Amino acid sequence: MDEALLRSLTPGVLGILVRRGADFAAAEDAVQDALVEAARVWPADRPRDPKGWLVTVAWRRFLDAARADAARHRRELLVDEEPASGPAPSTDDTLQLYFLCAHPSLTPSSAVALTLRAVGGLTTRQIAEAYLVPEATMAQRISRAKRTVSGVRFDRPGDVATVLRVLYLVFNEGYSGDVDLAAEAIRLTRQLAARIDHPEVAGLLALMLLHHARRASRTARDGSLVPLAEQDRSRWDTGSIAEGVEILQAALARDRLGEFQAQAAVAALHADAPTAEETDWVQIVEWYDELVRLTDSPVVRLNRAVAVGEADGPRAGLAALAALDDSSPRSRNGGHSVPRYTAVAAYLHERDGDLATAARLYAEAAREASNLAERDHLTRQAARLNARRSP
Repeated sequence: MDEALLRSLTPGVLGILVRRGADFAAAEDAVQDALVEAARVWPADRPRDPKGWLVTVAWRRFLDAARADAARHRRELLVDEEPASGPAPSTDDTLQLYFLCAHPSLTPSSAVALTLRAVGGLTTRQIAEAYLVPEATMAQRISRAKRTVSGVRFDRPGDVATVLRVLYLVFNEGYSGDVDLAAEAIRLTRQLAARIDHPEVAGLLALMLLHHARRASRTARDGSLVPLAEQDRSRWDTGSIAEGVEILQAALARDRLGEFQAQAAVAALHADAPTAEETDWVQIVEWYDELVRLTDSPVVRLNRAVAVGEADGPRAGLAALAALDDSSPRSRNGGHSVPRYTAVAAYLHERDGDLATAARLYAEAAREASNLAERDHLTRQAARLNARRSP
């Protein structure tokens, strides 16, 4: 197949889809799907009009994706913003699709990426940010996953661990990103918990409920972010907290600790504190130590540095942050590869009294932020400290 021809046709095909009404990101995904299909079909049956063929296939893929997004949106409208407790309703086909996309022929990371794109409704950019990789890298990963499963019989569903990872990432995007998928993730995790008796499934459900309980207090009326320490705890959903804690305690009693149970334990300690000052940070550090042992994730180590800073003072937190800095690769543009690293460094320097460094780092973190609300919050933090430093 002539790859040079495909590359030369791609911009024109993309332009046609945009002129027909597709937004640019959706058009890019549709054209990418068409290129994958061309790689499969053209060697045996090259079309007479390559550009016309690509436009037709890409437009069909765009329409299919739009219909899928509309169907997913209709399912979300059926779910209350605050998911009800109690027995899960009868399952629909969405959870089954999650299992089918987690096909054994795919690596776990590729299966998660494919499921998030095909079923979860996330964009390639959002998935790339969740995985801390460039968008182009994630686009290639998803394309390879699609090629791998093209023509494969979907009669061997994937494993529970992969599906849990997908649900976790979908919830995180819905909880803190631009797409409201948190309630849908909770609904599907309830279904999974009703079908599978596994402590990590219960741990994930507990984690989601405990985080979702704080949703109403996370933003002010003007849409600005409210940090955890400043949230109005009277607005937290005590029913969801009680349910999450009960589910977590039952899971922990089985003595099969996993990542989601440990994360839920941290969330439960935050929920249990009447005020921010009464938070049991020493116990939170202990749970983060367990998470480091289970995952060795740089994001976990970053959160542990914050907890250490609260439990043992900002200097200890900065030391923990320095250890993370020594072990983590930097991105190509010179910024740190771990999300929120710069914001955490700014916070710890502020608590240590170094307002000049903190203000500079808050401004740098604002430039790195991909979420508008987070960017505005960090910009205000920098402006607040600069105002304090002015004579």
